[in-house]
Amino acid sequence: MATLFPSVFLSPAKTRKHHFSLLRSRSTLSFINSLSSSESNPLPSSVRALWDWFSKEGVISSKTPVKPGVVPEGLGLIATRDIAENDVILEVPRRFWVNPDTVEYSEIGKVCDGLNPWVSVALFLVREKLREDSKWKIYLDVLPETTDATIFWSDEELSELEGTQLLCTTLSVKEYVQMEFMKAEAEIIIPNRQLFPSAITLNDFFWAFGILRSRAFSRLQGQNLVVIPLIDLINHSAGITSEDHIHERTGPAGLFSWDLLFSLRTTVSVTAGEQVKCPKSSNASVKMMFIKVVFIQYGLKKTNSELALDYGFIESTPHRNAYSLTLEVPCSDPFFRDKLDITKLNGLDETTDFEILLGHPLPPKMLPFLRLIALGGTDAFLLDPSLRNSVWGCLEFPVSHANEKIICNVVRDACKYALSCYPTTIDEDEKLMTEGNLRPRLWIAVGIRSGEKKVLHQIDGIFKERELKLDQLEYYKERMLKELCQVGEKGESIPSESK
Repeated sequence: MATLFPSVFLSPAKTRKHHFSLLRSRSTLSFINSLSSSESNPLPSSVRALWDWFSKEGVISSKTPVKPGVVPEGLGLIATRDIAENDVILEVPRRFWVNPDTVEYSEIGKVCDGLNPWVSVALFLVREKLREDSKWKIYLDVLPETTDATIFWSDEELSELEGTQLLCTTLSVKEYVQMEFMKAEAEIIIPNRQLFPSAITLNDFFWAFGILRSRAFSRLQGQNLVVIPLIDLINHSAGITSEDHIHERTGPAGLFSWDLLFSLRTTVSVTAGEQVKCPKSSNASVKMMFIKVVFIQYGLKKTNSELALDYGFIESTPHRNAYSLTLEVPCSDPFFRDKLDITKLNGLDETTDFEILLGHPLPPKMLPFLRLIALGGTDAFLLDPSLRNSVWGCLEFPVSHANEKIICNVVRDACKYALSCYPTTIDEDEKLMTEGNLRPRLWIAVGIRSGEKKVLHQIDGIFKERELKLDQLEYYKERMLKELCQVGEKGESIPSESK
């Protein structure tokens, strides 16, 4: 049996291949109580200006059941009256959307033709932000200059992510954005200075990328990248457990016009909050209000690493913690072609990422793929072309003691190596979080590295337990023999072996 080492076919610390999607499923709404003081949290003038703009354009009216407000998350939308289930919260006409079509019909549309859609929208946002006479200035003034998303972290802050997959992913994304900027600068910005009179920097481009990554919607029909002003003030809540109720419809878009509308509806009914008196000090009081804040779900399947990368926060929900193992069929494998054929027949690639969630079992195809990669020696007969369509079913169960031992050793060694790359232990991380008083970005970093290590310990534990039971497992030849015996017991003829 050929010896396989972890580096041959398993890359635990390798960052997952990212397609750099800028999209999020921002959809389902809910309402949660929050205590707010209008006196201590005045609404920024830029937000009031945006609200007034939409009022003048006929997008919102006195019947609109929400308003912008200052909430614990920053800015958000607050329910102003009782709202029934499936009621419309906000509807924004297409003329206020920012998407590739917006760019196409703008002054830079022709020169941006053929660009990656997000790059063209990013250039549009930056250009409009730098223009004092831009009609989008009212909206752009509301957008934050930065967020706690990891692409905005300093080198010192990123050092707190040492050993994590999130660090690898963040650096990879930053490199990708920088390359796209350099390309856009050389091919679009510099040759068309008349269209880009103000200097556009890499920091400007990162700002636009971060805005798109955190605020773009994707679930509208035919819309793969769209930013919706005002609606993008809606925040995320872990308490939302579904992703639906974003709609696109044609309807009135002002006093005398019809247009395609981005429509957001409730999934639960809500009663508007009541004003209460809350003591501010021993000798004074301030009027407080229990408000109903509108929340949505940014993505049920997003991991904490994805939430941190895209939005700059993490959840305490265990299953948000994840670790991605990258498995690949090594080109040096003497059976490479056969294994690659089997891999593709079963919907996998030569290199495949398997995401393991804390508290969840291994992905269904992970063990069969591991067994396939480790297949060799006396087990290589399973690679015979005549078994091509049935071999995966065999790999769903242990093949041989030697094969199973290899995958246990390889995975456990990989987990131990990955754990050795973290400068802190889980106990040290949890002590920091328990003591509190951590800056938001440090809180994210500690939570990420603790979560990744917990998943690695979980994976190691699964294969440690499997390793202890190797002598008790039933392997391929034993299963085949048992099937033959069962056939014999039924009185059916068993072909005799030729001598």
